[in-house]
Amino acid sequence: MITHKRPRTIQIFLPSGDPSGIRIAEQTTSIIRLIEVPRSDMADFLKMPEAKQVGIYFLVSGDSKDELYIGQSGDVGSRLMQHHKSEKKDWERALVLVSLTNNLTQTHVLYMESLSIEKARHCQRYELLNGNGGQKPHTPIPLKADCDEIHEIGSLLLATLGYPIFEPLTEQTTSKAEQSFICNRSGVQANGVYTNEGMVVLKGSSAPMTTQRKTKQRFFDKRDKLLDKGIIAIEDDRFVFQRDYLFQTPSGASMFLLLATSNGWKDWKTEQGVTLHEYQGRTIDTAEQPSSME
Repeated sequence: MITHKRPRTIQIFLPSGDPSGIRIAEQTTSIIRLIEVPRSDMADFLKMPEAKQVGIYFLVSGDSKDELYIGQSGDVGSRLMQHHKSEKKDWERALVLVSLTNNLTQTHVLYMESLSIEKARHCQRYELLNGNGGQKPHTPIPLKADCDEIHEIGSLLLATLGYPIFEPLTEQTTSKAEQSFICNRSGVQANGVYTNEGMVVLKGSSAPMTTQRKTKQRFFDKRDKLLDKGIIAIEDDRFVFQRDYLFQTPSGASMFLLLATSNGWKDWKTEQGVTLHEYQGRTIDTAEQPSSME
């Protein structure tokens, strides 16, 4: 999880020139490299020198790329090939974190594997497929400090490539107050926070399991999927969010809750009744106003 957000410069290299192929991300002032490998390009990755290094890896799968497995190896390419040949894990992309100076040890990656599993579980963005918490070895304080810094940079690189594994869904600092919104149509009792990723419906939000209006099967299918994953649970005649959950759009969130078509920009409102659309407009207007001259 990135604890200190500040301006960064990230460079992304496409070794084949294909933006959907292997991508290599680096922070220009760091020795840490993250390589995104589509499963179809595994043979090309194995030819790269990084495939022989000690590293930590993340396997991403699922229809919505919302399932995650975290692992480590002293020979990361060979370990990925074992996953590739095995039928136990269904994955589509691997993200491999290595050092440009090839100075990571088994202790480094064992510690970072355990730390990554712990933080991924805490953030709850992905369904974690690891059966345990990894093996956290005794780590001297200087080495632990190095691992924490590597993990922070790795988190940034992962998020830059579209995998915010360790990013909290909402701001957890007191320095930035977030405006919450309410959706309370048709028996819905939901609270949400609008972020630059979409609408986060907060834990405890609920809605009726049935509706009197005509609705499409896809709304029920989405609800059943979240029920299966334990993201929502049935309590009496309502479904209740068991944790915060991100929808890509405000309308996607309100349609899920209402089991019907909805304009989230109007159906999400502040406690004072200001719609999300109006609130965002006022925020932009304030930003456009020139500062007063003394």
